[in-house]
Amino acid sequence: MTQTIAPRLRTLVLLLVAAACALLAGAGPASAHAALTGSDPREGAVVDTAPAQVSLTFSESVSTDDDSLRVLDPKGKRVDDGKPSGTGGTTYSVKLHAGLPDGTYTVTYQVVSADSHPVAGAYTFSVGAPSETSVTVSGPSAGGGFVGGLYGVGRYVSYSGFAVLVGGAAFVLACWPRGSGVRVLQRVVVSGWLALTAATLLLLLLRGSYTGSGKFADVFDLNLLGEVLQTKPGAALVSRLLLLAAAALFIAVLFGAYDKREDEEKRDLTFGLAVGGSVVAAGLAATWAMSEHASVGLQAGLAMPVDVVHLIAVATWLGGLTALLVSLYRGPADTPVPALAVRRFSRVAFGSVIALVVTGTYQSWRQLGSWTAFTDTRYGQLLLVKIGLVAVLVGVAYFSRRWTAQLAEAAPAVAGAAAARRAEKGAGKASAKAGTKASGNASAKASGNASAKAGTKAPGNAKVAQKESGTAKASGTTKGSGTAKGSGGSQRAAQLARQRAAVDAARQKRQRDADPNRFGLRRSVLAEAGIAVVLLVVTTVLTQTEPGRTEEEAKAAGGSSAAASAPSTGAVTLDMPFDTGAQNGKGVVRVELDPARVGANDMHLYVERPDGTAFDIPEVKVALTQKAKDIGPLPVAPDHITTGHWSASGVQIPMAGDWEVAVTVRTSDIDQVTISKNTQIG
Repeated sequence: MTQTIAPRLRTLVLLLVAAACALLAGAGPASAHAALTGSDPREGAVVDTAPAQVSLTFSESVSTDDDSLRVLDPKGKRVDDGKPSGTGGTTYSVKLHAGLPDGTYTVTYQVVSADSHPVAGAYTFSVGAPSETSVTVSGPSAGGGFVGGLYGVGRYVSYSGFAVLVGGAAFVLACWPRGSGVRVLQRVVVSGWLALTAATLLLLLLRGSYTGSGKFADVFDLNLLGEVLQTKPGAALVSRLLLLAAAALFIAVLFGAYDKREDEEKRDLTFGLAVGGSVVAAGLAATWAMSEHASVGLQAGLAMPVDVVHLIAVATWLGGLTALLVSLYRGPADTPVPALAVRRFSRVAFGSVIALVVTGTYQSWRQLGSWTAFTDTRYGQLLLVKIGLVAVLVGVAYFSRRWTAQLAEAAPAVAGAAAARRAEKGAGKASAKAGTKASGNASAKASGNASAKAGTKAPGNAKVAQKESGTAKASGTTKGSGTAKGSGGSQRAAQLARQRAAVDAARQKRQRDADPNRFGLRRSVLAEAGIAVVLLVVTTVLTQTEPGRTEEEAKAAGGSSAAASAPSTGAVTLDMPFDTGAQNGKGVVRVELDPARVGANDMHLYVERPDGTAFDIPEVKVALTQKAKDIGPLPVAPDHITTGHWSASGVQIPMAGDWEVAVTVRTSDIDQVTISKNTQIG
């Protein structure tokens, strides 16, 4: 039966690995987790005069470099100064060259969102009138190509290694302490550590190219690696490597000093290993939680510890399942997995599922925001697939629990039969030992009689002495031959003992495999492991997908973030140059209205000189007017926050429509000017 199952196991594992690679390869580039929610000029806009700068507003903060924001003229030549700057919040701008001619200009951007994923896109606007352009509008493929696919595989291997490392160690400590001496379990846990370490190093090398050019040659650029180490994801990967060094020490103790102690002594060491292992596992999980989805957005302070619990619960369940599967299929015949260990793991897995349901519900609410996001966004659709896989996995686990219960009921009978076999074997050894002892006594007695008789007959002359001398030599030779014969006999006995042990182990293995309860448990656990592999793939793809809440906000803003279209709702950013005619009377005022919807809004104003430096003015005020409905002007008096920054909260927008935003700027007691722009709000 074992010879039949082992090839099936290998075939199934190969098929699951192939399916995992296919899913990861089909996942495509990592979706943006920060969406473009506003721009000035807007996509497709035709402005009368060339703007002094281009501003982009994202749904969350992003990281930029000199090539993150580019503006190209109709011939494809850059017309920006190559120095993007943030004005606070989520708006970023780049200065343009003065005196730009009429025509269509292309804005491209490639930044890294706060949750570590690359974001790219492009759009066009025109000065004077649209014209032909040689620039391709499609933006660069951030996170795509060969490097992007390799990065996705690295993420999957890192999640898998973490699950096997943490779950395998938890299985040994909490369910089967004697399993610390089982070689296959040791290999499983060590393999998890090796996989996680290798994947972390790979991700660290790929990170710069993954968020930048996408070229494989840049993987070996040390300068780029140095820049990665200064980012939040790079620091998280380095922290993970340091924690893996502590994990190596934990593994050495678990399979070294812990394994050599007796059961009573293990209890004292178990508590210390459990505490230390929990701290290391939580630290490893935090390297994901503090650099990805949970670290940004709504309730980040609560989301990060919840994500740590979620990751540890997944690892305990799926990694422990892997350890149980390997123990059932590859465990030694003389050390089978006891029913008690299986029952303990069943309780641990049940607790992990409860933790997954609670933390997963919170994460789903946080990332989706509405019921419609389940079906209208890719993140929601993948989440539905994940929920379905978890439900199937729990259903299969139910059958495993049934097999576990039946195995526990059959355990006393099996134990009694084993005890009887051991008693019978012990009796046989005792009989053999008694027979050997009796034979030895008889031989010794006969030898003593013969020696006495020979001594009586021996005369005291030289001839007799010579005969005795010859007899002694012969006797010595015979003794040496007997020693050699005894040595060969002991080797033969040891060989026979090994053969008997091998035969006994094979018999025990056949009896173990013939147990219908254990065989049923092995099949159900194998099915669970197969589903878990696919579940982990879906989870990996899910972490690379734009959250449903962000995608819906981008759609509500007038288009998806992938198209990088300008929104009709969402945050609005308006840049308005001004000139009061006095000395130091020139500059740019930027107005940010968030979320630019009906009801209360937050407004921020930033005043900058033409060179981009912030400066204060005596007074700035805003008025909102909707001429179509004869509403307004509605005055807004912002408060001064810091140099060049004013803000106002609770700015009420009574209804949706096209609103005029007028800003009055006063640079001296007598010099002031009012400038305005229209924007769609609500």
